[in-house]
Amino acid sequence: MDAGEILKYFQKKLSINEYENYISCLKFNEKQSRADFLIFNAPNEFLAKFIQTKYAEKIGYFYEAQSGNKATILIQGSAQKGSGKNHKIDIANIKMQSTILNPSFTFESFVVGDSNQYAYATCKAASSKDKLGKLYNPIFIYGPTGLGKTHLLQAVGNVCLEMGKRVIYATSENFINDFNAHILNKTMSKFQEKYRSCDVLLIDDVQFLGRTDKIQEQFFFIFNEIRDKSGQIIMTSDNPPNMLKGITERLKSRFANGIIADITPPQLETKIAIIRKKCEFNEVYLNNEIITYIATSMGDNIREIEGMITNLNAYSRLINQEISLEVAKEMMKDHIKEKKENITIEEILNHISKEFNIKTSDIKSNKKTQNIVTARRIVIFLARELTTLTMPQLAMFFEMKDHTAISHNIKKINELILEKAELKSKIEELKNKILTKNQS
Repeated sequence: MDAGEILKYFQKKLSINEYENYISCLKFNEKQSRADFLIFNAPNEFLAKFIQTKYAEKIGYFYEAQSGNKATILIQGSAQKGSGKNHKIDIANIKMQSTILNPSFTFESFVVGDSNQYAYATCKAASSKDKLGKLYNPIFIYGPTGLGKTHLLQAVGNVCLEMGKRVIYATSENFINDFNAHILNKTMSKFQEKYRSCDVLLIDDVQFLGRTDKIQEQFFFIFNEIRDKSGQIIMTSDNPPNMLKGITERLKSRFANGIIADITPPQLETKIAIIRKKCEFNEVYLNNEIITYIATSMGDNIREIEGMITNLNAYSRLINQEISLEVAKEMMKDHIKEKKENITIEEILNHISKEFNIKTSDIKSNKKTQNIVTARRIVIFLARELTTLTMPQLAMFFEMKDHTAISHNIKKINELILEKAELKSKIEELKNKILTKNQS
């Protein structure tokens, strides 16, 4: 779908008044847009800010559902004229504007479970008015992608904005782009002042700062100045500080000199609660059977699950009917990798049995010997990754009480993977061996 046409299709999701008063006045800015970054111009800055806050995220979801492409949506005031050097500055500013806090990312909309409770409680406590920058500082949140790290980061930002604090939220890529833009324009003093003068610094995916020594050095000084004046710093990453590659030891030391909280894949009950919350926010109706099917059949990446919900909702509106379980299964089959259909749990069990020199019968048993428990958890983990089996089906295979036992084993192996780099590498090696053998 052409990006300029998305607003016309989006009309179906809104009331007549909403569409006429807000969306119909937007114009697609093709010149400044990119495939992953769509810009729409509103008649004025006030209207642009309102539409950005209330509708930009939903426009993005609908665009992704219709086109299959994920893009950041930016609503700005009428395009400013300019060329040459000034045009470059405008583009740099637009990139930073894309990091605007999502108003839907709040503590109230965050679903809390065993897998994220500590990270949630830490961020909630740290963002209180009397404890900001004093109680927990810095905070370092780590875990796999798509589990809610950004949600928590921006929830803190939204609370702090309401307090009147100066908040900067940026991905490490935004930080690097901003740094490079100021280098080119010879305005590094403005860059330094911008970051050092904030009350709250929120950096997403800090692991990607490890590109050049100059960027890390600049971040090091910014970090120290904000911390020294009791400004709050919160960062997210896919790994704990000691496992960050390319990051200097002095930065790792500072990252670790505070609260370190991990977020692990959610248990089934938490995942179901998250899906229900996402459906409620996006005004999508899915019955309990479909919600459970999504929770047990898809992976743990909440962003991917939310994308599926958006697809189901778009399809439902197009055919003007509620989604049935059969339709959901049909739409989801393309999202379940084809290679999974060719791998059986028996193959995985046999492979792990040989690798660990443990009988398959012992792995399937309820024996609690440490090496057997570890092997069993790896089989369960890989079965969820490489086969189409659901948690209830895995529970039946291992003769466990129900799916919660499977969820518990997956949670434990994910915790061990984060703690032990060698185990993570070993499981990845086993996974590749199984895939290679299956494709040969």
